[in-house]
Amino acid sequence: MERTLILLKPDAVQRHLVGSLVERFERKGLKLVGLKLVQADQALAEKHYAVHAARPFFKSLLEFLTAGPTVALVLEGREAVVVARNLIGATDGAKASPGTIRGDHAISVQNNLVHGSDSPENAASEIALWFRPEELVAWTPASHHWVAGS
Repeated sequence: MERTLILLKPDAVQRHLVGSLVERFERKGLKLVGLKLVQADQALAEKHYAVHAARPFFKSLLEFLTAGPTVALVLEGREAVVVARNLIGATDGAKASPGTIRGDHAISVQNNLVHGSDSPENAASEIALWFRPEELVAWTPASHHWVAGS
């Protein structure tokens, strides 16, 4: 099973979308193994967005992520990274397909509600940035056989 990090960014929290967005991932069959409300500080935001440090929008990314609480999730499932990113939709909410989270709820590039890891390798490093190992819970849902087919 693969794991991915999902961040429900401050705009998702402020717009009261947390419950409905978590539900979308769960309905797809991804298993929640970590969940917490975090007020990201400057250091955490800089580490999370380090790949964009040279980009002109870096400062605004940091300001956005530190502007309010973020809900951090770790989801687990078969091809969790790809499955989650397909549910999330294109980065630009105005161009995201209807039926995706961003297509249904976002019209901005920056205020786009959700971050999802873009590879299993990045997921591992992002999860380690936002969660301590003891904050993740290993469990098997009773419905696993019906969702995952094993």
